[in-house]
Amino acid sequence: MADASPAKKAKMTTDVEAAAPAAAAASENCAHWVHRKKRYCKMSPNKGSLFCGAHEPPSEECQENSDAERIPCPLDPKHTVFKRKLAKHLSICNARDQVSTVPYIVKNINAGEELEVSKQQELDIYEKLKLHELDDAEFYGVIEKVKKLFDTHIADKIDEIHLQHASLEEPLSHDEYGQETRKHLVQTSALLGILENHQQLINNTSYIEFGAGKGQLAFYLATALDSQQLLNSQVVLVDRLSLRHKKDNKLSNKQLVQRIRADIADLRMSQLPELQRTQRNVALSKHLCGAATDLTLRCILQDAACSTDYILIALCCHHRCSWRSYVGKTWLLDAGFTPREFVIITKMVSWAVCGSGLSRERRKAMAEAEADPHKEAQPEVSQRLSREERELIGYQCKRVLDFGRLEHLKANGYEASLKFYVPRDVTLENVILLARRAKCNKNDS
Repeated sequence: MADASPAKKAKMTTDVEAAAPAAAAASENCAHWVHRKKRYCKMSPNKGSLFCGAHEPPSEECQENSDAERIPCPLDPKHTVFKRKLAKHLSICNARDQVSTVPYIVKNINAGEELEVSKQQELDIYEKLKLHELDDAEFYGVIEKVKKLFDTHIADKIDEIHLQHASLEEPLSHDEYGQETRKHLVQTSALLGILENHQQLINNTSYIEFGAGKGQLAFYLATALDSQQLLNSQVVLVDRLSLRHKKDNKLSNKQLVQRIRADIADLRMSQLPELQRTQRNVALSKHLCGAATDLTLRCILQDAACSTDYILIALCCHHRCSWRSYVGKTWLLDAGFTPREFVIITKMVSWAVCGSGLSRERRKAMAEAEADPHKEAQPEVSQRLSREERELIGYQCKRVLDFGRLEHLKANGYEASLKFYVPRDVTLENVILLARRAKCNKNDS
């Protein structure tokens, strides 16, 4: 079923694009079809046109005068700019390197030790590896190492902690909500339930949400703080982007939330004036992709002037981990892994959640082959493992990377563990990292 779907989607996309003008006129949106998101652009069209300024097709004026055409921004090709206005745009584009004057921004302070040029070049080469091109000895060798570590340190040692919070009972009662909306609400409810169960919803606390995005978790957390009338507690949202339609803007008591625009790699927590208002800190996140989890842990652990008492992170997107930022390097090297094998692991992790078990490139090639029967077929890539085996190994790779993070936290004075916080039918990324600052033993000499 999964193998046939790309061809159907490709045909549907073609049909939809052909009907773009009529559909756009009916919806009053731009008629440009965004391939990546499988929908139309949501911007308003220019007066007398079916397209917005960013997607307006080249006009006769553009063909006669090259300065009138729109070109991809050199700093971020996801958006375009008039060629005649390029110089001005580069000076204000959000993607430009900006020298910050605020004390809590220090470039790459949490990025990890900078690698030697030769080692970075080696890693860049490793990133281009394809799993099906590895020889059997290396392929099965990495898998055996992962299995051994998983069986020794992780197997049957992750407990379940399925909780809910009363503040989300009402939104979860709406049957009209779709599966995706309900999934995020269930995850948010579970995370707040854990905070409540562990007695973390208390006075004089700053709750720092890393990678806050549009702020759904922060919205319900602030709502809970307000309903409990906690004294001098607040939610501090950290995100490197300035997004539209932020959920926290809908709070009635906006004084409970503070937004900080910063890349986690550059954030020095002790210099945040917002954190000076409270006595303790709790770090949390619902969606920290790969390396962002490691950047967050570095941000928390490297700043001795700003202690964090409790950490709650929903883990995901391990394929986006990087060797430079990964905090479990020491443990992984001691276990016999090399940087090359680390990169291979970050490619295998996708097997746990990739659905059909086929890579994006492979699905695209299959769709193109089916759409064009005259196109020369690519040689079939034989799979050395069944889909079930790949899914299990991908899961084990994820947990091995997470265990390295636990070891790093323990080495820095925390009690840390992994937990299942929602069932797998809610999300396959259903594991959280929990850590508390270890209590000092008064009997220690």
